[in-house]
Amino acid sequence: MASLNVGNLGEYLREQRRTAQLSLRQLAEAAGVSNPYLSQIERGLRKPSAEVLQQVAKALRISAETLYVRAGILDEKERDELETRAVILADPSINERQKQVLLQIYDSFRKENAAEAAQAAEQQAHQPPQPTET
Repeated sequence: MASLNVGNLGEYLREQRRTAQLSLRQLAEAAGVSNPYLSQIERGLRKPSAEVLQQVAKALRISAETLYVRAGILDEKERDELETRAVILADPSINERQKQVLLQIYDSFRKENAAEAAQAAEQQAHQPPQPTET
């Protein structure tokens, strides 16, 4: 898990808030947090909880996972997996059974690829070093 990077998070939140054309007060109200608390988050003085980040993400209409990555709560690989799952589960054009089958296939491909990568790394670790040309 990545370390907490609150300054980067604050800058990102300020940028997203400005892009959404919201004042600090408007965003704080929409997210259900106090104006001073949100200001401290934006300035990198406070470490928000995952719950607060989720509320802010909802108010900004952005991915909570993106904020989790920015805050160091989640790493990129975890975010990508969660977002893929969320997209599948949110698709209204397929039924619940189809969604579950897709998720099972997705999981099996991820496991297969991880096993292949581990095997390749293991093989590479046991190969003698190649002579370099001079």
